[in-house]
Amino acid sequence: MTSVPSGVSVLLAGGGTAGHIEPALAVADALREADPSITITALGTERGLETSLVPARGYELRLVPAAPLPRKPSFDLVRLPGRLRAAVKATRAVMVDRSVDVVVGFGGYVALPAYLAARGRTPIVVHEANARAGLANKIGARFATLIAAAVPGSGLAGRTLSEIAAHEKTPAALRHAAIQVATPHIRNMGTLGGNLCLDTRCNYYNQSYEWRKAIDFCLKKDGDICWVATASKRCVAASSTDCAPALMALGTSVKLVSSSGEREVALENLYNNDGIDYLKRRPDEILTEVSIPSGWKSTYWKLRRRGAFDFPVLGVGAALKMNKEIVEEVRIALGAVASRPFLVDKAGEFLKGKKLTDEVIEEASRLVASRAKPMDNADLDLYWRKDVSAQFATYALRELRGDDMRDARLRTARHVLAD
Repeated sequence: MTSVPSGVSVLLAGGGTAGHIEPALAVADALREADPSITITALGTERGLETSLVPARGYELRLVPAAPLPRKPSFDLVRLPGRLRAAVKATRAVMVDRSVDVVVGFGGYVALPAYLAARGRTPIVVHEANARAGLANKIGARFATLIAAAVPGSGLAGRTLSEIAAHEKTPAALRHAAIQVATPHIRNMGTLGGNLCLDTRCNYYNQSYEWRKAIDFCLKKDGDICWVATASKRCVAASSTDCAPALMALGTSVKLVSSSGEREVALENLYNNDGIDYLKRRPDEILTEVSIPSGWKSTYWKLRRRGAFDFPVLGVGAALKMNKEIVEEVRIALGAVASRPFLVDKAGEFLKGKKLTDEVIEEASRLVASRAKPMDNADLDLYWRKDVSAQFATYALRELRGDDMRDARLRTARHVLAD
């Protein structure tokens, strides 16, 4: 889980039924495990199951007046504005008293007052676990900082990786990257921002607790030595995101939002070459927007042992603009061969103004391979992974040239996008 700054105060708004309360408690447990210093306050009403479930799990529960949304025309609809005003006022009082930094809503009676109380004042995260979002979450999603929908087509804004991969207007590089992330179940819930901020991986870190304890842990967590490079003072765990090199090749920028403001950064500037401190995103920032320039022809090639449910051990993203047969601009990015994804500028500079002949592609691919520095911390032999990076760069450039690479893609990636 991404680190959360110490001293943060979180208000969880999900009440009425267990379908709203249990996801809220699961998030509360995850936050408590990430940092016990985080202040967690649950919002509820006296009529919901939260009055028993929340205290039983050891969390503070603050009650506000119920403001149920009538499902059909009735006299309750006339009473709604007054009830809602009272609930919003009481919620704001709780937010001031607990110095709330972020509101996370899960639907139910208390979610809408929480969203309205936080609107324009405090960052809002909407969590929707159902196949169809309720009215409260649909309203909250209109001014939320972040939306987390577990099921595609829930009716909330935003897209899962599965939806991104299936959308015909998604750039080819991103479609190829998104469709190869993990499994369909994870892609149906996973988001683009989540994949871009994915933790680094290492054979000495991604093991059971007992296994890691037996080697006295490692530098990434609980230990003092990097077992991959014992003389290194820096963790060399490898970047494991598929979407970052694909989007980096497309010249993508991202927006980071916090309670103190927002900023936009080029995607290549989001990452540090450090397996522990791998993001330049501050702990209080949320990645809320991805901006992709148009006009690029692009692709992404991934090396992995299995045909599914596997992290990349090499990722090559490439995008170019052509003037007839001449390359006007090109960007090539590598992933999984360092602690950060990065652009191979020398290859891009070499290709400008040239035709994509076999000889030019071979030399550009050699320049790409010269920048690949894999470590012995992932699947497959590191020397072979470095050598094959030239072959994968060749595949990418040939595909952008217009060659039919479906057989090679089926052989290496075990998938081909439908036209």
